[in-house]
Amino acid sequence: MKLDAPTLVIVTVFVMVVMGALYLLSWSQARRTLALGFLGAAQLLGAVAVILFGLRGLIPDWLSIGLANAVMLTAFGLIWGGARSFEGRRVPYLWIAAGPLAWLAACLVPPFYASLGARVILCSAIAGLSCALAARTLWHNRGERLPSRAPAAILLASEALLIWARIPANLVLPAPPTGMPGQTLWVAILCFVALLYTVAVSVLFMALAKERLEAEQRRAAETDPLTGIANRRALAAEAQRILAAGPAALLLFDLDHFKRVNDTFGHAAGDAVLVGFCALARQILPAGTAFGRLGGEEFACLLPGAGAAEAASVAETVRVAVSAMRPDLLPGLAVTVSIGVARRAGGPGTGDFESLLGLADRALYQAKAQGRDRVVLAGPGLRQVA
Repeated sequence: MKLDAPTLVIVTVFVMVVMGALYLLSWSQARRTLALGFLGAAQLLGAVAVILFGLRGLIPDWLSIGLANAVMLTAFGLIWGGARSFEGRRVPYLWIAAGPLAWLAACLVPPFYASLGARVILCSAIAGLSCALAARTLWHNRGERLPSRAPAAILLASEALLIWARIPANLVLPAPPTGMPGQTLWVAILCFVALLYTVAVSVLFMALAKERLEAEQRRAAETDPLTGIANRRALAAEAQRILAAGPAALLLFDLDHFKRVNDTFGHAAGDAVLVGFCALARQILPAGTAFGRLGGEEFACLLPGAGAAEAASVAETVRVAVSAMRPDLLPGLAVTVSIGVARRAGGPGTGDFESLLGLADRALYQAKAQGRDRVVLAGPGLRQVA
């Protein structure tokens, strides 16, 4: 069956309205993702623009040319705004409005309005720029690994190039047929391309929102809600990867007399101590360290490639720093930590995280038995470091 321009206009409008409604429905269920609202509005405005274009010859030209292109440029600007909102960047409302306002201002100039070529060049330049800026916004935030990010950026960049291609084409090719645009092959091609990009861009942005939500849920499942560091499950998984790759040392921390802190100063103070300890340890521990909370006041970190002496030195640095913690708002609160250190050669067949944790736990028990606030290194005849 041969699809003519009117059919493609109707199909394009229908798809845009459906996609816009889906975006707005998704936004109503996830208000934090404001980008979905921007993209939903862009799809609905795009549908309005296509309707106005399709009525060319049946309605005044200032509607089918002037207003239609202004609405379309606003839709492209909202796609850029949606991309920036998705990346947590400020939405440049004035710049988004600048494109359609510049178009409307140019349409007030009779020579410009009478020139099809001039209209095509200005409109294509603005619309392509919005797509290119949206692509650049997504591409420059590749640090957040979302599978659909690169395809979305590439698709928007290709759309920008395709729109910009109308500028040189307009200069070297004859003008498309005039009359009822719905009866021309030119309009049919434009509608078909718009339909393809509408579906592709919508699917990819929906996928981006879904992938980010899934990533946030994964992080929440692997993060201790109080301290913001890895929980036991996430730490164990990372530790297994580190141990399979090579030698590593485990530091097992236990905040001394923590129950007394809670009983004397309250649980809010106890929570503050836990958060403060984690913040301090993060500053001291080397890069690449796997650090997490095992539960209660017990924490552990795995130092990839560290020898016994290096691990003991890091542990002692943490111990000294913790003993120097003196919260100004809680006079009399003293915080110390006992640390057990164990090391394993790593690699296949050298044991798992739980067995290494058992060695460090025995060293930690000795540190507590010897008076706390000290570091003990596991091994034949457990050895106190300091």
